[in-house]
Amino acid sequence: MEVRFNVAGRIAKPVHEVFEAVANPEHLSHFFTTGGAKGRIETGATVMWDFHDFPGAFPVWIEEVIPDEKIVLRWQAAEGTISSTEDGSNAMTTVEMTFTPLEDDRTLVEIIEYGWDDSEQGYEAAFGNCVGWTGMLAAMKAWLEYGINLREGFYV
Repeated sequence: MEVRFNVAGRIAKPVHEVFEAVANPEHLSHFFTTGGAKGRIETGATVMWDFHDFPGAFPVWIEEVIPDEKIVLRWQAAEGTISSTEDGSNAMTTVEMTFTPLEDDRTLVEIIEYGWDDSEQGYEAAFGNCVGWTGMLAAMKAWLEYGINLREGFYV
């Protein structure tokens, strides 16, 4: 069985504005990457994300970008949650974000992540990331709609 999850939320902003909130590192740093983001999300790019609650910047490999529609990225999985490589050094999960404009000028954002082992460690890592992406969607909604940073002081 493939270990994966899907989270989604609606944001009361046009699709371009919501897409840019993720693709533009200055915007992403306001509500998600509390330690900062470096590099614009574009196909083939490697960007760096840093979080105060998970210190130490790490690379995020951007596989595909369709502006205002889709972002596919890969990043390092937690150690021991993927056995697809001998030493685990290249063990990564895949994240797919889609941005769908709705008739009322809102945007539906869906995030799917997959690639963990069908194991207790894989499930724990997937559940942890599911919580993280759900928090990201809530924080993005609060930031874009109300200018409130939900993550500030939340984890540290």
